[in-house]
Amino acid sequence: MTRTDRRDLGLLLLRLGTGGVLAAHGAQKLFGWFGGGGIEGTGQFMESIGYAPGRASATAAGLAEAGGGTLLALGLATPAAGAAGVGAMAGAAAVHAPNGFFNQSGGYEYAASLGLTAAGLAVTGPGRYSLDHLLGHSVNRGWMVPAAFAAVGAATALVVGARVRRMREAEEGGHEQPPEGRTEQQPEV
Repeated sequence: MTRTDRRDLGLLLLRLGTGGVLAAHGAQKLFGWFGGGGIEGTGQFMESIGYAPGRASATAAGLAEAGGGTLLALGLATPAAGAAGVGAMAGAAAVHAPNGFFNQSGGYEYAASLGLTAAGLAVTGPGRYSLDHLLGHSVNRGWMVPAAFAAVGAATALVVGARVRRMREAEEGGHEQPPEGRTEQQPEV
């Protein structure tokens, strides 16, 4: 096996693993598969943690995870796919951040790991064992990486910023603040 073969095989494994996990999380949100809440249940949860409107937030997060994850696993439109995964995981990390870093305490460790791996794949590219390679990298150009990250970064900043404002207003208005993090009864964001 040559060095290039090892690199391409490694990228394939990273894409399949990370993309598969993201796609499964999205399927939980969109379809209620794998014990997920579907759009309705996830929407109610999203609303309770400050992402409003909840149904639209659940749909956006589900599409970013399922769509981005599937594309990442296939190695198709890798810059956009990786950026979608990063945006979804940044939104999840914002919810878990008050609980610290480690997942065992409800922290953002897991979301950060998935997001960083998706970012690394978007920057590195999918390798030869991918649909992008098969299609001549027509949707995997160098300029697409910063463009995808800029677009997703701006959208994520707006969404997470709006959540923070809603939570601050609820706290200042004497309303009960939406819960931070995840308990056993809540679906994962």
